[in-house]
Amino acid sequence: MDIESTEVAVVGAGPTGLALAVDLARRGVDAVVLERAGTLFPGSRGKGIQPRTMEVLDDLGVLDAIRTAGGPYPVGMIWQDGHRTGEHRMFEPAEASEDAPYNEPWMVPQWRTQEILHARLAELGGRVAFGREVVGLEQHPAGVIAHLASGAPVRARYVVAADGGRSAVRRAIGIGMTGEAVDPNPTLVADVRVGGLDRDNWHIFPPGADGEGFLALCPLAGTEDFQLVARFPEGTTPDLSLDGIRKVVAARSHLAPEDVTEVRWASDLRPRAALADRFREGRVFLAGDAAHIHSPAGGQGMNTSVQDAYNLGWKLGAVLRDGAARSLLDSYEAERRPVAADVLGLSTRVHRGETRRGEATRQLGIGYRDSSLTAETRRAPGRVRAGDRAPDATVDGVRLFDAFRGPHWTLLALGTPAPATPGRVRVVHGPAHGSYGTGLFLVRPDGWSGDSADGLADYLTRFGLR
Repeated sequence: MDIESTEVAVVGAGPTGLALAVDLARRGVDAVVLERAGTLFPGSRGKGIQPRTMEVLDDLGVLDAIRTAGGPYPVGMIWQDGHRTGEHRMFEPAEASEDAPYNEPWMVPQWRTQEILHARLAELGGRVAFGREVVGLEQHPAGVIAHLASGAPVRARYVVAADGGRSAVRRAIGIGMTGEAVDPNPTLVADVRVGGLDRDNWHIFPPGADGEGFLALCPLAGTEDFQLVARFPEGTTPDLSLDGIRKVVAARSHLAPEDVTEVRWASDLRPRAALADRFREGRVFLAGDAAHIHSPAGGQGMNTSVQDAYNLGWKLGAVLRDGAARSLLDSYEAERRPVAADVLGLSTRVHRGETRRGEATRQLGIGYRDSSLTAETRRAPGRVRAGDRAPDATVDGVRLFDAFRGPHWTLLALGTPAPATPGRVRVVHGPAHGSYGTGLFLVRPDGWSGDSADGLADYLTRFGLR
């Protein structure tokens, strides 16, 4: 039987798989995305893009398209008996600053984010193979063979499972998940067309005195749709049909059944939190929902997933293109699994009303100070330390996010001379800066900083950059 060959097979064309494929494509890594469905996912589901993920999308070259496609979250409006009774702020306010220019979540329905990433992938020469369902894997010392429900198998040096919470790849390689139900109440989530409501507010219809009957209708930025969320008593099976959704809306709001004119997508969601026991088995990696499942309440799941892809992409590129040791790939689980565990707890607390959507949910504080890749050599490090997110700034007329953009490394020489560096390391010279202080700061491709004033050449050798 003929076997298709590639360097990396990415299973699943959601935001995780597409972001990873974009990152690999810009590094010149041959990759194919295997998607069992015939098209991209059609629903809104993960609609909130957090500031840290905005920075990732900036680096991947799609931020302008994301900003054009979406908009800020509207203010919540509480309704009672057909009357507006007050506003509700979904997020704690935050001011944009020089070091964090993206200060608030940006709303883009998931289907549109996927379209944008897919277009970027095509622009870079990458591809998605639709209708290719992975049903089994064979691991060999030099690679993996993915068997498909139909068509020729695919041989790859590495496979990345980005095929969601029910990941077939995760089950095929025998990795378990540990977790819990976050909420016993089923939740209906749907993209609908609704008349009789303005698009300036996120419309919230609180439950009755018995605690049942919650309904919310959020206008999806850049579309004519609303995302509907309705909670039901434990043991209920929500009716996903147009008639079923019309009945829910009419029973829980002042709207008439006929005000709901169309259901474009609907899902019965059972919120849970779960973490894969490990993120790797040999040459197979887990990313996104295949590795961690979140309640959607905190707006953390898709964002953490895209950041998984961002972390893994440059490491696969370093091994496959730059000659870095395969042991570099061990750092993926070591760095990302603790982050996923922390964010899972945050998502659950937000769902249960134990914490607000604020600084933590913006994800700008996530870092890798304890990573084996982190080398803090200064005697008196300042506010930004090795392993922290690299802040934006303007240094001697150069905007750092512009300097970071791309698959290269960046060396910031602030108030100190820069040693000779390989051509694939961009050097930015400037005076000491308030966010960074003085010193040499080596910024790796996924935007995290490490100070390497001593041993810079040896450090770069680990990543094939000599």
